[in-house]
Order: sequence, then C-alpha cells, then structure tokens
Amino acid sequence: MTETFAALLLAHVSADFLLQSNWMAGAKQARHPGALLLHGIIVLATATLLIAPRDATAMAPLLLLTGAHLLIDLAKTLAPGKSLGAFLADQAAHLASLVAIAWVFPMLAPSGWLGGLPLAAPVMVLLAGAVISVQAGGYAIGLLVQPFGRSFRAEGLPRGGKLIGQLERGLIYFLILVGQPSAVGFLIAAKSVLRFDASRRRQKAAEYVIIGTLASFGWAVICAYAVLGLLQAYPPLGFLALDP
Repeated sequence: MTETFAALLLAHVSADFLLQSNWMAGAKQARHPGALLLHGIIVLATATLLIAPRDATAMAPLLLLTGAHLLIDLAKTLAPGKSLGAFLADQAAHLASLVAIAWVFPMLAPSGWLGGLPLAAPVMVLLAGAVISVQAGGYAIGLLVQPFGRSFRAEGLPRGGKLIGQLERGLIYFLILVGQPSAVGFLIAAKSVLRFDASRRRQKAAEYVIIGTLASFGWAVICAYAVLGLLQAYPPLGFLALDP
C-alpha cells in the first residue's frame, strides 16, 4: 500500500501543481469541458507513468482515480470564489481518494515496472513533499494574503516575492530533512534584516510581509516534518534526519 500511495501522491502533485497552467485552473473553475478533459488526461498520464503498470488490468484503478479527481474538481467549482479553506478542503478530498485507491489496490505499484526498486517509493515521497512545500505552498500562501494585498500597491521585481517564497520554503524543507532545523532561525534573521529598511517605513507592507513570511515558513516546516514521519514506513535513504 505504501508504495502505491507514494506513486499516486507524486502523480497527483505533479498534475495539480507542476503541469496545470493558470489558464487550465481558471477554465476548470468555469467548468470548461475542454480544460476538464485535458486535466483528466494529465492526471491519468502522470499516474500511469509513476505506477508503470505491466499490463492493462492496472488501468481500471487509475481510471477510477481520474474520475474521482475530476468529480472533486467539479465539486470545488461550487465554492464561492477562491479561498484558502476551499483549497485545503479540495486537497484533503484528493488525498482521501489517493489513500482509498492505495488501500483497495495495494499491489498497484509493487506489481509495476518500478516495483523492484526499493528506494523508488521514498524518493517519490521526498519529491512530492518538495512540490507541496514549494509550489502548493506558494498557492496557499497567496490565497491567505490576497485580501491584504489589495490595501497597498506592491513594489519590487515582477514575481520577485513569489520566487523568494519558493526559495525560502525549499531551503527550509531541505534543512529540516537533513537534520538542521536550527539553521531555519538564521534564514528568518537574514530575511528580517533584508526586509527591515523597506518595511519599517510602511506599516501595512511590514504586516503583509510578516504574515506571508510566518505562513510560508510554517507551511514548509509542517511539510518537512510530515514527510519525515511518512518516510518511517519506507526503506531509509541514508541521509535524512530520522534515518537510523
């Protein structure tokens, strides 16, 4: 079951956060049939690639998973507007569907072409955690601070704040995984020094930065420790904080 879940998790985050464009996400929210069909094809393709089935019988669970994914996406369109709560509920529903498929079809991944590779599953978990921390975290934090950003005009490089957030979450994720959580404090201090002069002159900007920074750091910390906990069910990789 754990191998199947790892493959399906990486497939899901790849389809939702790496291979889904802004146009596709917006068109899905508007229930555009072409966007839903394209997204469904991507979901099925990523799951098939990472499960790597040896025969066609494994396609039935993957088609079932794809159908559940699209139904969840359609249900999300009923939510009024975009909000962090709706995003988290949507992802929780997707996670539940992954667990259900892995529970009912535990040998889906072990019977595939990658089933003989003992480290394939933990590496998939690591990669999925990185995507959730960096990419999904950016979307979640954006939804959280979106209402506050309307109260002042943002300054700086185009997409600069987004890139900074991705880099900081990636660094935090890595530092915790290799057993250096204390280094996160130095990262917080460095960002505070760099932002101090610009923020102290504008209270709204300072509060906006503080909210975004704390949420971004917290998201990355939670992702890292969740991955470390999940990896206890897999063979050790030899370089992580909780490896024997």
